[in-house]
Amino acid sequence: MVVKVGSSSVSGDNAAQIPRLVDSLARLHQAGCQVILVSSGAISTGVPFLKLEVRPDDLATQQAAAAVGQNILVNRYQRALSGHEIIAGQVLLTAGDMENDTHRDNAKQAVERLLELGILPIINENDTVATHEIRFGDNDRLAALVARLVHADQLILLSDVDALYTAPPGTPGAERIAHVAYGDALAGVEIGESQSGWGTGGASTKVQAARLAADAGTRVLLTETRLFSAVLDGAEHGTDFAAAERS
Repeated sequence: MVVKVGSSSVSGDNAAQIPRLVDSLARLHQAGCQVILVSSGAISTGVPFLKLEVRPDDLATQQAAAAVGQNILVNRYQRALSGHEIIAGQVLLTAGDMENDTHRDNAKQAVERLLELGILPIINENDTVATHEIRFGDNDRLAALVARLVHADQLILLSDVDALYTAPPGTPGAERIAHVAYGDALAGVEIGESQSGWGTGGASTKVQAARLAADAGTRVLLTETRLFSAVLDGAEHGTDFAAAERS
């Protein structure tokens, strides 16, 4: 299972959600599920330590924030994971890595070996070396590509929105879409963009990522980070995307 969590769910005041998220990941891990976490949040975690109040616009400062924030973010994850006697392995990827056959194969080999050894891989874009022109654009796409890379059974996209709606949440008459059939074009659905100010992905990037993963046979669930534990308990939250049959 690949679990992706957005910046707004694990940085700022919401950094306190990390232990609860880790509790859910540990449940899966201890039940024998091979779990990969794709975590955004390096830049937004690093910004306060650079004494900045908003996300920087220039690439160099974004890279500096990522260099500081990635270290702190993974440390927070590891502190929470240590309570479950689980070790994390950090894997940083660029869009170029996923487009280069050798780099992509090496990444697959490394991640699969980490899983074999009982390690929980934590994957993020390598923002310190990424450029505006060559990057994933958002970690929803990265998570989908990772799911395809390892032939994951399921991809869970966690954010601060509980589901996909027929219109942006808060719009009068907007209704939750519980299920999206494979190949459904979602005609008539008004899909919004990110409004958080920190993350780069909105509902549209999640739908694109869900389709990318579903095309490769991976089931997808889109839901809110706070609801992840309840979902594992069997609660029906979020929006699930059916996957193509694998040959």
